[in-house]
Amino acid sequence: MLIDTHAHLTSEQVEGQLGGMLARAKEKGVDKVLNICTDVASLEKGLSLAQREPWIFNAAATTPHDVEKEGEHFFPFVEDSAKKGELAAIGETGLDYHYTHSPKKLQQDFLLRYFELAKACHLPLIIHCRDAFEDLLAMIDQYYAHRPGVLHCFTGTLSEAKHLVDRGWLLSFSGIITFKKSESLREVAAWAPLDRIVIETDTPYLAPQSHRGKVNEPSFIVETAQEIARLKGIPLEKVAQITADNACKLFLKMR
Repeated sequence: MLIDTHAHLTSEQVEGQLGGMLARAKEKGVDKVLNICTDVASLEKGLSLAQREPWIFNAAATTPHDVEKEGEHFFPFVEDSAKKGELAAIGETGLDYHYTHSPKKLQQDFLLRYFELAKACHLPLIIHCRDAFEDLLAMIDQYYAHRPGVLHCFTGTLSEAKHLVDRGWLLSFSGIITFKKSESLREVAAWAPLDRIVIETDTPYLAPQSHRGKVNEPSFIVETAQEIARLKGIPLEKVAQITADNACKLFLKMR
């Protein structure tokens, strides 16, 4: 059993390909997928998809890139769905200072709002963080201490990974760990306690090495699981089972 904890199944980039993706995911043993909704259209499609496909679950938030453009408009929709019990998590939210498509202060303001929403609705957080770890950690410690969350598509340092694990957070590894130039990330994955790991595809982005240049999809998560199994010297089945168990413990609605 494999669980893809982060896929944008209802994004525009996947339109017209979803049926085939879901069929191939089932063939490869993907038992559940957490669909990440980042705007009104993807959330509406996600809620409809979950009704048709009970093994698909939804999370929602505005990405840090888009909070200036979409944040105020989308937040009430996320809040409404969270309060109705339609979401398994709040996310992806967070901080991204690499491109700063939205001002840093505004990213922080929306992250704080999502902290409060997650706490009010007893939901875990899915965090996107790039070049902003120090501020993220400070905000977690001040506003979200001792609460559940996962660092989506983790690409940070070993030190950053240890800080998160020390706080009880999970690390989510994607197809990036299979890339030829990702040796330092493989070192992090080799170190990471197995009970602190989940896996994801980030569909349609970041296809693993054997599929580079293609649209990513949930069935490709097998390659990420295989790489973690290789790094840790354990069977693929053990990686699949433990990462699935970790996902279900974090995202309670996915049990």
